[in-house]
Amino acid sequence: MQIKYPKQLQKKELLSVKFNQLSFRPSANRRVVFFSPPRETRALIRRVRGMPYIHFTDEQKQRANSVDLVDFLQRQGEQLVSSGREWRWKRYDSVTVRGCQWFRHSRKEGGHAIDFVQQFYDMSFPEAVTLLLGGESGVEWNQTSKSAPPLRKAFALPEANPDMRRVFAYLIKQRFIDREVLSHFAHEKLIYEDKEYHNAVFVGLDENGVRRHAHKRGTYTQGEQYKGNVEGSDPKYSFHRIGESDTLYVFEAPVDMLSFITLNKDGWKQHSYVTLDGVSEHAMLCQLDTNPRLKSIVLCLDHDEAGIEASGRLKDILQEKGYAIFLYFSHSTRTGTRI
Repeated sequence: MQIKYPKQLQKKELLSVKFNQLSFRPSANRRVVFFSPPRETRALIRRVRGMPYIHFTDEQKQRANSVDLVDFLQRQGEQLVSSGREWRWKRYDSVTVRGCQWFRHSRKEGGHAIDFVQQFYDMSFPEAVTLLLGGESGVEWNQTSKSAPPLRKAFALPEANPDMRRVFAYLIKQRFIDREVLSHFAHEKLIYEDKEYHNAVFVGLDENGVRRHAHKRGTYTQGEQYKGNVEGSDPKYSFHRIGESDTLYVFEAPVDMLSFITLNKDGWKQHSYVTLDGVSEHAMLCQLDTNPRLKSIVLCLDHDEAGIEASGRLKDILQEKGYAIFLYFSHSTRTGTRI
């Protein structure tokens, strides 16, 4: 069954995209890259593109496929966020890397370093291997053993600030969250302000009411805002609230959830809400397993590439389990489509 999106949300075909000094036209078997690596890597890419096929020894292919993707991406200036024993690529929220391995959760596909470069840098096999081996520039990437994430630390909430003035000011004045809604979650100690940085902290509880997860969001309005999880957070127990009805609303982030409740306040406490802390399904499935009365699932994900892909993936997972599934379109607070 196909997901139906409003016409204005359907992706339009790109005619051409300029990447560095080269112009490519998308086709069925080519992927357009929208980000620009550092200068030394761009120079190497220009040298290896269009090169004739090169025979590589098994040892060379093994070395290329063992390149640490964390090191590789960090040298491109890419931002990675630690997520347990993996690293989440901030540019593509559904992509995680660990050592030389990667996985794109929204499409259920993954692999090693060579096909990572082929996939996201639009390169042929010899081009990808040459880039990973450093080409003629002598660039050498670390091997997988050098940047494995540290073992997960014990979970501990940041110290609370005596008041929540900055968090209330940010969420009400900047994000237009309803004061009564915000006060409810603050009273339940599910939202508070940390003492050191005055971040908004969104707390997730397990089925026994034990705090197991915390997501921090910066409240400063100048520059790029900080977002991240407290070390040791269990992704199954991200920020959520469980009501008495059979309906669960699913969101990518806590502010998305609060915004939805603000716009749909009538009887909001009877329903259940969960945030995915991205687009992974773990928190949603945990709440469904813990609360078997939940039968109707409303997917309220962003209408970007990651959100649209994740909606399709989550729909498939939920249909296999027999749930009634709906899509919520954020451009109209009263519009949804059953799928």
